[in-house]
Amino acid sequence: MSLDHAAQSGQHAYAERGHDCYSTPPCAVEALLRVEQLPPTIWEPAAGYGGIVATLRDAGHAVVALDIVAYNGLNFVADFLVVKQAPADVGAIITNPPYRLAEQFVAHALTLAPTVVMLLRLAFIESARRTDILEHRGLARVHVFRNRLPMMHRDGWQGPRASSAIPFAWFVWNRNHSGPTIIDRISAQAE
Repeated sequence: MSLDHAAQSGQHAYAERGHDCYSTPPCAVEALLRVEQLPPTIWEPAAGYGGIVATLRDAGHAVVALDIVAYNGLNFVADFLVVKQAPADVGAIITNPPYRLAEQFVAHALTLAPTVVMLLRLAFIESARRTDILEHRGLARVHVFRNRLPMMHRDGWQGPRASSAIPFAWFVWNRNHSGPTIIDRISAQAE
């Protein structure tokens, strides 16, 4: 996509996105906590400024925070895609991965933790290229937001604050899952 076309469509070229840091709104994580029983220790490998980390910690979870950029409050600074082993006692990886690396993040996370939970655009489920991770790697549940999440503007964005037109869902993989994927609808607001 050309820069001109990207600007006209409201999208941004990958080069403009830097490390693709889009902070996750707390309401998205709170919605996940209402529908999933999460393990005590969680790894957030694209922690950014800690939106997911803070909400999970407030809910009583121990969270190991990692990112490729040295944001405040991280336990480690590293490229998740080259890390060979999960931190001790981690029962799940939960993150909002950089969109351009979402497929690689999912595939790598599935090699490191028994449960993987990713906040992804709903369109992630459409691709034939992702057949292996969507149909053969234990995708147990897809929690689709019935309402749009607050807009997640990229780090450093100085433009207008728009509302989101992008549908998101929490995708939940479990190594022990067999059978069909359950798709349900959740709300970002407490009900």
